[in-house]
Amino acid sequence: MSDPFTPQRPIARRTFLHAAGVAAAVATAGRPDQVLAAATPRGLKKAVKLSMVAGPEPLVEKFKMLKEIGFNGIDVDVAHKPAEVQKARDESGLVVHGVVDYIHWAQPLSHPDPAVRAKGLEGLQNCLRDAKAYGGTTVLLVVGVVNKTISYADAYKRTQEEIRKALPLAQELEVKIAFENVWNMFLLSPLEMARYIDEFESPWVGSYFDVGNVVNYGWPEQWIRILGQRILKVDIKEYSRKIRDQKGPGAGFGAEIGEGDCDWPAVLAAFDEIGYKGWCTAEVAGGGRDRLAEVARRMDKVLELG
Repeated sequence: MSDPFTPQRPIARRTFLHAAGVAAAVATAGRPDQVLAAATPRGLKKAVKLSMVAGPEPLVEKFKMLKEIGFNGIDVDVAHKPAEVQKARDESGLVVHGVVDYIHWAQPLSHPDPAVRAKGLEGLQNCLRDAKAYGGTTVLLVVGVVNKTISYADAYKRTQEEIRKALPLAQELEVKIAFENVWNMFLLSPLEMARYIDEFESPWVGSYFDVGNVVNYGWPEQWIRILGQRILKVDIKEYSRKIRDQKGPGAGFGAEIGEGDCDWPAVLAAFDEIGYKGWCTAEVAGGGRDRLAEVARRMDKVLELG
């Protein structure tokens, strides 16, 4: 029986464990985004969301700039022609480590209308194909929303049903679906998130853990220890409870990385405990070269990247 408290991925079936091991070996073999920076003691790699990069410059020039100021990779959260992204990747050497589902808020998989859910599933499948084309290994997915008209129980059932329909394609493409913890009124605790992931009994799903999204109502290091090796990727942002109390909940995200209430030493200690080595992607206010260089410096400091 699953134990969500353990940092290991707790699927009991022997055959599934074998499948998970095979899948992990296949997914990492020869994939550029799995090559960890030798100079980084923890094996953490630094990335940004594409939407953070402002300016009219061609995509290839933006990628080259990010590489120059110290980023290792990028998470594509804005739809582009695959050929443009591939060209920018190849000419810059910047790794496209994943894709963010472009439509998960507009067509959530929890929606009561089957037609809307079908659109959401199609969008997820298209993002899986894009990630494969770019050489990435994940698609970030907000699994659904809960509100006055979408009950918690219905969201749980509907989203799992729709995501299961995408698993054969994820396995075929060797791209994992990573569920982000967000303010969607759903999967509100790490224990529930762990259970939700484990119920798929699939190595092709996991967590895209957002550090800052937890701080308003919890402690990131506790989530990290419970989710453990279910964590596939990490988003980096800050949150200030003081600003929240003064200006409202959303305003708390206005704190710069390193100046809020995230206990970064505790976060790093938790990463060490679960053996997390992988991508840490900024998801904060972006801008031009100077602003992005500042984000890179702040990430270096809180993640102890040197």
